[in-house]
Amino acid sequence: MQQKKNHTIKIKNQLLYVAIMVVFFSCKNSSKEINDFLADQNLPIGVAENINHVYKDSGRVTSRLIAPLLWDYTNRKLNPYSEFPNGVKIVTINRITRDSVTVTGNYAISYDLTRFSEIIGDVVVINHQKNATLNSEQMYWDQKEQYFFTESPFTLYTEKDTLHGVGFESDSSLSNWILNNTNGNFVVDNQEEQNE
Repeated sequence: MQQKKNHTIKIKNQLLYVAIMVVFFSCKNSSKEINDFLADQNLPIGVAENINHVYKDSGRVTSRLIAPLLWDYTNRKLNPYSEFPNGVKIVTINRITRDSVTVTGNYAISYDLTRFSEIIGDVVVINHQKNATLNSEQMYWDQKEQYFFTESPFTLYTEKDTLHGVGFESDSSLSNWILNNTNGNFVVDNQEEQNE
């Protein structure tokens, strides 16, 4: 936690320095030169606080991204990304405008070109409709394939079961699972065929 605070203070000090340099450069240089300078200094091109971004498809809200702080590194030529150092909450919304799946974590980084994200620290994925909750310390999210996976220990709570394991894969609705090294109490429906 202290390391995160120090990193935030360092970034704020660097941004103050950058703001002064931008004012100085803006009189003489193009925006491309300013972006290159920021990239060379490994500084974000932008910082946003208390964001609540709504995604829509055909006029219908499909998801929300909520975060206390966003560092925008999309000025990187090879691998642009966005960083959420103080945590993130992602909510997908079904067609009836109800929360479908919620993902939270203490830190996240999302790469623009690959549409691949990593969420770290107290990661919780909840499928509200199926009453399933996944807890882990780290989770990857492939946004193109709509797929979650981790190689870390996890706990999965369903209406009937509590499962523990190391290594988990699922579609982004937390419906179809692949569980590795699993233990816990399982409830199995056993229907016997009856011959008449």
